[in-house]
Amino acid sequence: MSKPKVATDWLAGCAGCHMSFLDIDERIVNLIELVDLRSSPITDLKEPDPSGVDVGILEGGINNTANEEVAHKMRKRCKILVALGDCAVFGGVPAMRNFFKIEDALRRAYVETESTDAEGKIPNDPELAKPTRVRAVSEVVKVDVFVPGCPPSADIIYYVLSELAQGRIPVLKDERLQWH
Repeated sequence: MSKPKVATDWLAGCAGCHMSFLDIDERIVNLIELVDLRSSPITDLKEPDPSGVDVGILEGGINNTANEEVAHKMRKRCKILVALGDCAVFGGVPAMRNFFKIEDALRRAYVETESTDAEGKIPNDPELAKPTRVRAVSEVVKVDVFVPGCPPSADIIYYVLSELAQGRIPVLKDERLQWH
């Protein structure tokens, strides 16, 4: 039997969930014996295989049109989609921007910050992604497995990936969740 193919990507967030994944430490060797890691922000390959993968994992909320495209591509190319971490599951800290108008947030970030020179301007190029309201991944595409936490602990991530690698949908009961 071939190993399940896994692809990961990150959206709007801090990359803490992927760092927590790396905190699995030597258990990564056990995991790599069970899965074929096809693409990830922490590897050279950045996109899921065009032919598809078994498990897709998204970290971070969706805050612009580029994130939407990544989420749709991952959903299209995977059988099981995992929302990893509070930003992917709920919108997380990036969703605090939703309390403000996008124009106000952009003006503050690019024009009004203390570190901006006198000629600060909001970037406006057709090649740039358009900002949107920050959303959880499930608000844009269907999610099969939700793994909350900021970030989820290495033990939870290892459990989830081990279960998925063995063809089982992980069951996260409250006593298994460890909030930081």
